[in-house]
Amino acid sequence: MGLVLTVSAGSAAEPANQPSVATKITEPEVTGEEVAVLTSAPNVPPPITRKHATKVVVNLEVKEVTKKLADGVDYVFWTFGGDVPGKFIRIREGDDVEFHLNNHQDNKMPHNIDLHAVTGPGGGAASSFTAPGHSSRFSFKALNAGLYVYHCATAPVGMHVGNGMYGLIFVEPKAGLPTVDHEYYIMQGEFYTSGKYGEEGLQSFDMIKATDERPPYVVFNGAVGSLVGDNAITAKVGENVRLFVGNGGPNLSSSFHVIGEIFDTVYGEGGTSPTHNVQTTVVPPGGSAIVEFRTEVPGTYILVDHALFRAFNKGTLGMLKVDGPANLIAYSGKEVDAVYLGKQAEAGTDAEKRVASLKAQVAEEIQSNPKIAGLTKEIQFEKGKAVYMQTCFVCHQVEGQGVPGQIPPLAKSDFLAKLTKEDYIRGVLMGRTGAIVVNGQTYNGIMIPMNYLSDEHVANVLTYVRNSFGNSGEAVTVAEVTRVRKEVVPAVPEASKYE
Repeated sequence: MGLVLTVSAGSAAEPANQPSVATKITEPEVTGEEVAVLTSAPNVPPPITRKHATKVVVNLEVKEVTKKLADGVDYVFWTFGGDVPGKFIRIREGDDVEFHLNNHQDNKMPHNIDLHAVTGPGGGAASSFTAPGHSSRFSFKALNAGLYVYHCATAPVGMHVGNGMYGLIFVEPKAGLPTVDHEYYIMQGEFYTSGKYGEEGLQSFDMIKATDERPPYVVFNGAVGSLVGDNAITAKVGENVRLFVGNGGPNLSSSFHVIGEIFDTVYGEGGTSPTHNVQTTVVPPGGSAIVEFRTEVPGTYILVDHALFRAFNKGTLGMLKVDGPANLIAYSGKEVDAVYLGKQAEAGTDAEKRVASLKAQVAEEIQSNPKIAGLTKEIQFEKGKAVYMQTCFVCHQVEGQGVPGQIPPLAKSDFLAKLTKEDYIRGVLMGRTGAIVVNGQTYNGIMIPMNYLSDEHVANVLTYVRNSFGNSGEAVTVAEVTRVRKEVVPAVPEASKYE
């Protein structure tokens, strides 16, 4: 491997159209051979400590797999290595790379790979088109240091990328990067599902939404909640953190930001020229950035695309949990992480775990006893808790206590106790204005309509409220919400073709 020279296969006297043969000559400075260590996000292979270039063998398998996109939502992902994003590849500037792309025999589609780190036609795509059950091999030299995106380039390219076929390859500079305590791999991407955000079941790819650039999901590392709760990345106070950030797209740019942190150093667009003291860095589709910062204060830091409806309503949200002693010089005051967390609040995460447990109980109960109404209500309760922690708790507070003089309490509310289920539903779908008296205190405010919630979400969150905070009531069904919605909410006009 290495420098490729093309020489004639015969003498000058032979016909001019005699085919040439590519002869590979290994450069003297390329010594040894190793197999690349590949990792799944958010993990990163260890830094390269060798001081010379070598031959690196990369084995990457394409798998088409059904996995979780969000709670209750599955999707058939097309992947490099079984996960989204694909495996992180780490090599060194000057290395000779022998790349093997293996298309699993159970896959249904041909695939290839375009590595932005490759100098050559299609970034390797022209040499790696691979049918299911086949393997392709090509070679390249890592000429330029930097953090590069790779992706499938088989037509329709946008569909292959939109199904999760992207990842990062880091060509480490010969001099390496400064030593840090933690390195993590984070990649943003969109998913164009046939159903709306949160619509349960197996979702399929929607080409019209993709063409119109209207994704129901914009997520980090292939799924809603992939970097929250137990999956959060971690550090300790006083440690240095490096994030390798990529954007698979296929359409939207990312405004990557960590709430409560300033990036000490950013290698913009994945290059080798650093910029310092950056609040938010733009990562275009097919682009990347390396960000570094020192953790000064303990707490939970929220990673977002600062196009904020994507973060709080479509899934582009993660957590960095920092442990250690307080630093009152750098920051003092009450932590308010919960305000930013939405559905990813700890209580919401716990509720989602409880939903999975209860679903398993339902399946078991069905086998022995068809009377499962109690468990069904309990599932609604836990699902509703997750909706509450995303949508309602900022105003009504985690324990339903409200805000004195401003937001009426839900806890042990005599006002709610007098309402019918239909009154509850109308309140959510239509909102409410004017003075009301709750537990002897007058409140005169505005509750905005929440009619963007699905019928299932409304039913679940009302079931939760009616059976929490000292309240007690029957479950609200999806059918009841659907009926009331038809009565009170005007039909949504058809979207303009120009939007």
